[in-house]
Amino acid sequence: MTPDRRSGFELVKMSNRKSKNNIHAECLSQVQRILRERFCHHTPHSNLFGVQVQYKHLIELLKRTAIYGESNSLLIVGPRGSGKTTLLNHALKELMQIGDMSENVLQVHLNGLLQTNDKIALKEITRQLNLENVVGDKVFGSFAENLSFLLEALQKGNRTSSCPVIFILDEFDLFAHQKNQTLLYNLFDISQSAQTPIAVIGLTCRLCLSEDSTVLEVLQKHFNVNKNLQSLHMLLMLALNRVTVTHPFMTSADLMEAQHLCSLDAKASIVHGLSVLEICLIIAMKHLNDIYEEEPFNFQMVYNEFQKFIQRKAHSVYNFEKPVVMKAFEHLQQLELIKPMERTSVNSQREYQLVKLLLDNTQIMNALQKYSNCPTDVRQWATSSLSWL
Repeated sequence: MTPDRRSGFELVKMSNRKSKNNIHAECLSQVQRILRERFCHHTPHSNLFGVQVQYKHLIELLKRTAIYGESNSLLIVGPRGSGKTTLLNHALKELMQIGDMSENVLQVHLNGLLQTNDKIALKEITRQLNLENVVGDKVFGSFAENLSFLLEALQKGNRTSSCPVIFILDEFDLFAHQKNQTLLYNLFDISQSAQTPIAVIGLTCRLCLSEDSTVLEVLQKHFNVNKNLQSLHMLLMLALNRVTVTHPFMTSADLMEAQHLCSLDAKASIVHGLSVLEICLIIAMKHLNDIYEEEPFNFQMVYNEFQKFIQRKAHSVYNFEKPVVMKAFEHLQQLELIKPMERTSVNSQREYQLVKLLLDNTQIMNALQKYSNCPTDVRQWATSSLSWL
């Protein structure tokens, strides 16, 4: 091989390697874009990125039931928000667009959180199949007899001409935990017999997977501070932004760094500019959270906690009139460091309105360390494990 040919071959190899890296980077960018759109709700979950194989299997199963009268069952498993319902809705939409399927195929949607026993489930099945008039005042000896009667009422003749029914069981694991599992037992029994063709589609987020304790700790801490879904999206987006070509998978360290960035928010900066009285009220709320395990509290409880501190230290410098303390409390609410748990009526007493602190202990203690004018006794009060009695 001549030197020119060898160098040409090397150039081709380098070009191919560069092309593969570009494709890899493009795929990662596409994944990040899709996840950002979902986190920010810019677009509905209308795509089926990454689940085309599962979608093909699902739509074929539904067609076999709807077109050929073949009974089937399927379980869709995945964490919340992974797209289980989106996948199913796309398949059902495609199925209903075939011929006169929308008129001949019936759907029954049940949820384990709502249909908590057999009686409620049967009543809901009867309602969704529009068979209330057919059932009337009939008395059935068992659940199986009642369900069989409902399905027989839909038959038009033989198995292939009977009206197919698709049962969608959301929160499937809750149905499996019900006593005797009567609904599931009868549905699967009917799917194996020569009655009305049915498809039983279960959806569940119950996974048998080990989870990283660090991830659970970060998510629990974030949940304790803010239960707003948008704040969770921000946490996940910050972690997602750390994904690169050389670092293609999100790790627990990424989530920890994202949580650290979230904690360095505007609220922490606001604390640095508070007055000593407002700092004292936040510390009082911190102790109330520790005592009552983060249950909501009201101004009167905070004021009482503050008075314990004043009596303990016997410092007149902190002895503010109650209206002044109320003004400081309301200022914290305006800064959104605390929030009301319910709307206040005109006649309600402000001091008894339930509120919740939007700062966790870590944020409070970090803010106090950077608060240069914080008195020593106030700082000691904050670090005490329990409030003074």
